[in-house]
Parts: sequence; C-alpha cells; structure tokens
Amino acid sequence: MTDFMFRKNLLITFAAFLLLFIVWKVLSVLMDSVIILPSPEQTISEAFRLMRTANFWHALAATLVRGFTGFALSFILGLVIGFPAGKYALFMQFIKPYILIIRSTPVLAIILIALIWFPADGVPVFVTVLMAFPVILQNVATGIQGTDIKLIEMAKVYRVGRRRLLFNLYLPSLLPYLRSGASSAMGLAWRVVIAAEILSQPLWGIGTGMQEARIRLETPRVFAWTLAALALSWLSDTAFSRLFPQDSHTKRRAAGSGSF
Repeated sequence: MTDFMFRKNLLITFAAFLLLFIVWKVLSVLMDSVIILPSPEQTISEAFRLMRTANFWHALAATLVRGFTGFALSFILGLVIGFPAGKYALFMQFIKPYILIIRSTPVLAIILIALIWFPADGVPVFVTVLMAFPVILQNVATGIQGTDIKLIEMAKVYRVGRRRLLFNLYLPSLLPYLRSGASSAMGLAWRVVIAAEILSQPLWGIGTGMQEARIRLETPRVFAWTLAALALSWLSDTAFSRLFPQDSHTKRRAAGSGSF
C-alpha cells in the first residue's frame, strides 16, 4: 500500500510539472519574446551554461554561507528566548509587541534599513535572522507550553533536578515543534537571503547574479538563477526532512502552531 501511494504521488507530481512545462511553453510561443518570457528549453540551456562558470559556484557558495549563518543565529536566538517565553506567561506578554513589530514590518523595509546599518555581505544575514527568529521562537514556546503539566507537578513533588527535568521532560515535548519550526525557518531563510542579495548586491550571491542579469535584460539567465534558487530550497528541505523525519500529525500540529 505504501509503495502504491508513493508511485501515485510521484505520478501526480510529474503530471503537475508536465502541465507547468506545457503552459510555460505555450505562453513563451504566444509572446514570442525572449526578453519577456524565455521558453523552458532556453532557460534550461542557459542554466547548464551558467553551471559551467566559476562565478555560479562562487555565488552559490556565498548564498549558502549567508543562508546557513542566518538560520543558525535565528535558531539559537529563538531557542534561547522561546524557552522562557513558553515557560513564563509574563515574559511572553512582554515580548509580544516586539515580535508583532518584526512580523508586521515588510521585508523590503527591513532590507532597506539594513542597507544603512550593515555592509552588503551582512545585510542578507541580518534580515534572515530577523525574519526566521519569530518562527523558531513561536514553535519553541508552543512546545514548552505543551508539556504535560501533571508530569511537571510530579517532578516538583519528587524534587527532580533541573537538568533531568530539561532533558527528560521538556525536550521530548519540544522536539517535534522545534523540527517543524526549523524546517519552516530554513525555507524562509533562502527566500529572504536572495531578496536581500538582490538589493544589497554583495560581490557574490544568487541574488546578485539575478539582478545583474536583469539589468542586462538577460531574461533566460534570470530564470536560470531562479531555478538555482528553487533547487537550493528544495535540496535543503529534502535533506532536512531526511535527517529529521516527523509524522504528518506532528507536522500539522507544529508547523503553524498558535500565534502571538
């Protein structure tokens, strides 16, 4: 049954991509303008040409470093602040306005402010931390709040040590939410990093390559860089899912858990 469902899902995914390819091809033929909409084969051909250049791999490596750095910092920050936020209602209430401000401010506005404060290489990292941090914090806080209160009271009665309480009680409750929050934050990180690179224009970066291609009206190259960004996001999401698998029930419960 599992093998049948896997094949069925694979077939549906293939059909969806095939439909997208056909619609893309038809629209490119109707528009008949490479500058407006290159065909799928022109885009794929340009992507292979791009991959044969050293600039592509320099840009990919730079974006990877910025994305993982921003994600790591947001993960640490979300964990450190999310734990007390989930444990103490007063602290949660205190930080609510700050989180609301961060989540309500347009990404573009944050990028523009970061351009004033940081050098070009630091802008994508700063913006990624600021955007991904609330996602981690929210899931961590929800996981802590979901810890069985009866077990906590029992641990207090038997005077269980803080270290044991943390690793044997809070951590098992937190892990499913932490996995889901980290997965969502990583997906968000790539979009934010590349958007920030487009505006900040560091020496190397996928966003830098996209912007340079746009300025020169090399639309197939813009699409090729976009394919690279999509592949990067897909690969990181797949790798994360394989390394930290979770059941669908937990994923549904944790991914968008609650709101501030």
